[in-house]
Amino acid sequence: QVQLVESGGGLVQAGGSLSLSCAASGRTFNSYTMGWFRQAPGKEREFVAGISWSGGSTRYADSVKGRFTVSRDNAKSTMYLQMGSLKPEDTATYYCAADSSGWARRSASDYDYWGQGTQVTVSS
Repeated sequence: QVQLVESGGGLVQAGGSLSLSCAASGRTFNSYTMGWFRQAPGKEREFVAGISWSGGSTRYADSVKGRFTVSRDNAKSTMYLQMGSLKPEDTATYYCAADSSGWARRSASDYDYWGQGTQVTVSS
């Protein structure tokens, strides 16, 4: 199995930028495709971005396309989410997740392992 720990959340003004990291330990990181999800209070957890085993392929939710960039460094067992042009509606707890059998799947139930989440708050 793999353990995931997110970091980098915080408070930022609308239009600003923030970078999240997801550090993995345990089983070989490149055995998993990875995803970022977010969950706002009272809402379901939603897919944000996904990245393939090598990092060569990525996929984004329409709501973040062109503003967020997902990447990974397998040598460091870390995935990143660079967020720009942030909007108040991006406010949520952001989670990273590992998928052992698919890639960039949009359903949270498809993922095998989850981090504890990091809070991102965008003020207007």
